[in-house]
Amino acid sequence: MLIETETTPNPATLKFLPNRTVMEAGTRDFVTPEEAEASPLAEALFGLGDVTGVFFGRDFVSVTAASGTEWSDLKPDILGLMVDHFSAGIPLFKPGNAGGIAVPADDAFNDDPADADIVAQIKDLIETRIRPAVANDGGDIVYRGFDKGKVFLAMQGACAGCPSSSATLKNGIEQLLKYYVPEVTEVRAV
Repeated sequence: MLIETETTPNPATLKFLPNRTVMEAGTRDFVTPEEAEASPLAEALFGLGDVTGVFFGRDFVSVTAASGTEWSDLKPDILGLMVDHFSAGIPLFKPGNAGGIAVPADDAFNDDPADADIVAQIKDLIETRIRPAVANDGGDIVYRGFDKGKVFLAMQGACAGCPSSSATLKNGIEQLLKYYVPEVTEVRAV
C-alpha cells in the first residue's frame, strides 16, 4: 500500500493521503490523546508521543507534530501505523454504546433570524469556495456565527495553529466574503 505525503502551510503538520476514502462524510479533529481514544488510528498516532494533533478529512489524514520534532524521525512511524491500519481494514472509529456518547457544547453563536439571508450566503461561500481550498492544505474551516458584520470561524487540522492562518483569514477568506456579501465587515477565528 502506498501512502503519499504532502507538506502543508503549517510546518508542524503533514498531510497523509492513503489513496482511499478516510471519512465518508464530515471531518474529525483530535487535539488531545483523550479525544483520540474514539479512534484506533488516532489513538495509535498519539501513542507515538510526538503527535499533538490528528485530523481526518475525506481522503487524507493530517498529523501535527510537537514543537522540536524532526519529521525525518516521526514520518516513518506514522506511515507504518497507517499502512497497518488501512491494510488490515480496521474501522476508523471504535464501536460505542449510548452510555459513552457525550455531545460537546456547541460554541456557535446564535444568529439573528433577521440575518438569515446573509448567513445562508456566507455558509454557501464557505462550503463551495473556502472549504475545498482549506482541505487542500490539510485542514477544515467551520462556520460558528455572524454578529453585526463579524463572521466567526473555527480552523481545524493543519489550519489550527498554522503561522499563516491569520493571513489566510484576513487576506483570503475575509476579502472573499466581503466581496460577495457586503454586510461582512470582519472575519475572526474562534
